Amino acid sequence: MAEVVEGGDRGRRATVRGARRTGGALADPRRELSNARVDVQSGHDEGAAHGFPGCRPIRIAREEIADYEGRIEYWDADTEIAWTAREPTSVYHELPGQRLARLTERIAEVRGAQIESYGSGDLLVRDAQGERHRIMQADQILYLHPGSARPLGHAVEVGHDDLPDVVLEVDLTTDVRPRKMGLYREWGFPELWVEVPENRAPSRPNKRPGLTVRILGPSGYEEVPESRAFPTWTATEIHAAINERALSAPTVGVLRRVGRLLGERGGTVTDDDLFMRVEREQSRREGVEEGIETGIETGIERGVAKGRFEMLTETLATRDIAISKKLAASATLVAATPVRDLIGAALVCRDEADFLRRIGSAPGETP
Repeated sequence: MAEVVEGGDRGRRATVRGARRTGGALADPRRELSNARVDVQSGHDEGAAHGFPGCRPIRIAREEIADYEGRIEYWDADTEIAWTAREPTSVYHELPGQRLARLTERIAEVRGAQIESYGSGDLLVRDAQGERHRIMQADQILYLHPGSARPLGHAVEVGHDDLPDVVLEVDLTTDVRPRKMGLYREWGFPELWVEVPENRAPSRPNKRPGLTVRILGPSGYEEVPESRAFPTWTATEIHAAINERALSAPTVGVLRRVGRLLGERGGTVTDDDLFMRVEREQSRREGVEEGIETGIETGIERGVAKGRFEMLTETLATRDIAISKKLAASATLVAATPVRDLIGAALVCRDEADFLRRIGSAPGETP
């Protein structure tokens, strides 16, 4: 059972159930937050002072956090304070992570090796006794080599599990929660993407859309133009793809390019993906069958045309009409002319040129 910590009446705590979760973090978990409050009446953003703008503090006891089903930005066992978004989770926030998962599935198919997306799972640090100490959530986490990574339990345990190759944060309020950035750096997450969607809540109209890629280095996160995990995939291309309702031709080209490069890096090809192999085999079979049918039809057409041309030349020869290369050059015209018109012209023409003039006229016309 979580308690909302509110100002105005310090002795009053409103109990809430099923509060929503969103992933979060505090840079210093021992900072005294037990008296943290949100002044609801004045609209003061208490969360901003603690590195969680747009959030409110709620109390979740140590013995209750394992069963808590809502979304939180960050929870600290030392204070038993969790920070949660003041506004309900919306489609504006959830859609980018879902679209990214679908995009990486396409890349994985071209690559020929699985890419796993886990959504907004818990990122967990345990204390020396093995108890939950700090928890936050990302909006999407991606593993490029899930088969070789340590199997995950109910959460990604920092210091025990392999960390994801990419973490996505969807930003609808201000810059990514400052304290979350500190924890991502402290915990060693190698690559962080921050997405401000094109389509966002009316209450957040002033955010500039775009995506930033941040790579962890010796001095912290550095903003770079393209992903390290997904070679050549630029921040601009990622943002465009995440915000498309339907895949565009340029995005398809980008996904195929990145997938092929990942395959070259890992020694895999598209046919290593079972689904794609079956699809490609089916397409090849259909192509062969279509080619056979087309070949038969073409052969028949050529056979008929050859027979018609031989009949025509024999008819002209019986009348001692000299034939030159001009007649062979007019094979298409001969093939398109009804047999009745060909024979009629061959029986009355004065010479080859007269014959060609006659079959060049519309059927039924007399030149």
